[in-house]
Amino acid sequence: MTARIEHLITSGSFSLDGGTWDVDNNVWIIGDDDECVVVDAAHDVDAILAAVGDRKLVGILCTHAHDDHIGAVAGVQAAHTAPTYLHPDDMMLWDRVYPDAPPSRPLENGQRIRVAGIELEVLHTPGHSPGAVCFYAPALGTVFSGDTLFHGGPGATGRSFSDFPTILASIKGKLLMLPASTVVLTGHGESTTIGAEAGHLDEWIARGH
Repeated sequence: MTARIEHLITSGSFSLDGGTWDVDNNVWIIGDDDECVVVDAAHDVDAILAAVGDRKLVGILCTHAHDDHIGAVAGVQAAHTAPTYLHPDDMMLWDRVYPDAPPSRPLENGQRIRVAGIELEVLHTPGHSPGAVCFYAPALGTVFSGDTLFHGGPGATGRSFSDFPTILASIKGKLLMLPASTVVLTGHGESTTIGAEAGHLDEWIARGH
């Protein structure tokens, strides 16, 4: 069977540095009729479980550990006993949500995760958070960028544990090296392509965000 990408939009809140904001998150499911992974189990456990259905859940892949991206992890994991993957540099954020339940497995740059006959390559892209990663699926011509790259520029770097020069270096060194036709499926909002964003690097530098 051919791997495919499924998309959910879930709604909830994001809290950090004493503030709370309403947000809509993209949840991505990659797999076939037999097995799948979830990228960013955000907000709505029931919606995610319904989308997974009776397939084998190979893993819950976290692009980073801001609470809006991991809030449904415990509920999904309880239903499927699937391992949760997180880069260890985001543990300080994870522990704010799940202080007594560490993620199952670490992520590292260059690691590959197999599902439905394809590979997802882990790209460590710090900046939005220290442990932020993207998942690149060459066979699907797609990168799942979390909050590292959006339509219109880099993810936010105005809050704790984030850094604008670092996210720029990550985008330039890891993402803009991908084929221009690569589809960028983001953590929030609309999709884009590497080619559509690559020409705007100097603009982002000039505006400072």
